Amino acid sequence: MSMKDYRTIVVGADGSSLTAPTVGRAAWLAKHDDADLVIVCAYSRLSRRNEAKNVATLGGDSRIGEVLGREAAGLALQAAMQVAADEGATVAAALLVDSEPARALVSTAAERAADLIVLGSLHDRSLADRLLGSTAMEVTKRASCDVLIVRPEVATGSELEVPEEVPVP
Repeated sequence: MSMKDYRTIVVGADGSSLTAPTVGRAAWLAKHDDADLVIVCAYSRLSRRNEAKNVATLGGDSRIGEVLGREAAGLALQAAMQVAADEGATVAAALLVDSEPARALVSTAAERAADLIVLGSLHDRSLADRLLGSTAMEVTKRASCDVLIVRPEVATGSELEVPEEVPVP
């Protein structure tokens, strides 16, 4: 059995500390395989105030790993594009997707006939991740292509901060 080169690689970017090592790995692979790199940032239009209403009604934060607001998502996407450029990868598309992260990655990979999805993940971050399933677990269950989970070194006990828009006074 021979190894195949990837033609299209989809990578998730959420602006957290996982983004740079994850996009860096995807960009390195894209450059190595002369593949197109598609960067995806899933975001939610919901404000914290609206989310608080949802949490009170539904229980639990439904958007773990999702960037809050289009502006914050745009900044996360710009940072990810810079990481890819620094690695010398060709960015075929940089997409802001108003969706939950796993759905955004899997649907983008299907639409673009991607061979690989790359995303970052930490080991057992929280009880919620173990019970509800993390983005990484959802992607591996639903994707029809290869999935690479990047597990960068992160200081123990540190929380991942995902950006959100700052309310204007």
